[in-house]
Amino acid sequence: MIFIRRHLDKGLKSEYLTIEDPLALWKALRNKYNHHEWTHLRIQDFKSVAKYNSALFRITSQMKLYRDTITEEDMLEKTFSTFHASNVLLQQQYRARGFTEYNQLIFVLLVAKQNNELLMKNHQSRPTGSAPFP
Repeated sequence: MIFIRRHLDKGLKSEYLTIEDPLALWKALRNKYNHHEWTHLRIQDFKSVAKYNSALFRITSQMKLYRDTITEEDMLEKTFSTFHASNVLLQQQYRARGFTEYNQLIFVLLVAKQNNELLMKNHQSRPTGSAPFP
């Protein structure tokens, strides 16, 4: 217990001062930080859907190990509610499709990303207004 308390941040020391049992302290700290990661997870903070998906599954796997339940609805809502503000219309369209499984949404987002990359590649190879090929 002395070892754990010695390595705690000053703010945490005062917050958990009354907990005497080391296991109870460990569980309280674990729950605080697992939920912290989940709370601050946002799709808009990732450069790719794949990286977001990986982070989401890492966090949910850790939470499941600690017997926290994350449902498909939780994962869908987390993803929808953390789209970038400039993508509100897309978020509403994806929400309207009525996904019931998180994997369905991620598949659609990955395909959309591939299609966008193809469109951009085609546009860059022959920008709007350029002369047609002979």
